[in-house]
Amino acid sequence: MHILIFFIILLILVVVHEFGHFIAAKKMGVLVEEFGFGFPPRVIGKKIGETLYSLNLLPIGGFVKVFGEEYSDLKNKKMDDSLKGRAFAYKKPWQKALIVIAGVVMNFLLGWILISYLFTQGVPTPVDRVTVEQVQPSSPAEAAGLRTGTVIQKLVKDSKTYDLTSTNDLIILTKKFSGNPITLIVQDGGVVKQITITPRKNPPQGQGPLGVSLTSFVEKKYPWYQAPWYGLKEAANITQHFFTELGKIIFLFMTFQRPSVDVVGPVGIAQFTGQAVKLGNNAVINLMALLSLNLAVINILPFPALDGGRLVFIIYEWITKKKTNPTLERNLNLAGIVTILLLAVLITAHDIMKLLK
Repeated sequence: MHILIFFIILLILVVVHEFGHFIAAKKMGVLVEEFGFGFPPRVIGKKIGETLYSLNLLPIGGFVKVFGEEYSDLKNKKMDDSLKGRAFAYKKPWQKALIVIAGVVMNFLLGWILISYLFTQGVPTPVDRVTVEQVQPSSPAEAAGLRTGTVIQKLVKDSKTYDLTSTNDLIILTKKFSGNPITLIVQDGGVVKQITITPRKNPPQGQGPLGVSLTSFVEKKYPWYQAPWYGLKEAANITQHFFTELGKIIFLFMTFQRPSVDVVGPVGIAQFTGQAVKLGNNAVINLMALLSLNLAVINILPFPALDGGRLVFIIYEWITKKKTNPTLERNLNLAGIVTILLLAVLITAHDIMKLLK
């Protein structure tokens, strides 16, 4: 089931990306010859207006084929001025740039919209207090009368009072004073009271000295008219984080060092999809939003065969007023495609090995 959901998510992300290129090309007057779902060989196609909409055999992406994408495509073609004016190669650099980055913009917009929706459903928001989420049976917390929802405000030991603003504060202090009685000042049902409790020195695995699960977050829901603003801020923060981490990964690869974070491919993402499905619809939507923003970041990189790589050639033409050497551009794009495919194979093999282990 989660494999099917994974492919649906992938299809949505790719279609949204390619639709960006498609609609931008149409607005700029470029002839769009084909909008393909998946990669060839073609299974079925239907021409509507001047564009062929095709369903292809390999369901791992999509593409938009525009007329006259490169100057070399038009070199030996005879055409009238009206058709020439609809070729991508003869459009102004700013028009080409808008068409190229439109896919990235659409992926960012999708991520922003999904995150904004999640903000209306409720998101964990950090607060400066420690709340009991769960009490383990036969634990010091249960014996002391701590309950789910109790807010632990302060810890008192040897006439010294410690303010608790995060779960980490309480965890450090209960480990420090394990085996010795301490006093907790708590708020339970609107009533503030003191509880004496002795943290365990050797608690059962996964329980901690007190035997409670703690949180410093509350679920906060935003009204529909506020959610887009907070969603935009969160989407921008996530995108910035992706750029930072991707930059670190690229640097570590170039210096032959192992990245501190795992890089996953389709197999790894499929696993994450399975975990998200178990957690519910909002988790799946959150995963889709993250993948969409990640796709935007990767595609805007100035690497051959990616949208960012094509943008570099357009900017070069814009600044120098010279057309890019078509042979050089074609060879660099080919090298980029080969490199990306090789990386995809290596990452997928790594994911499969992890799965087998």
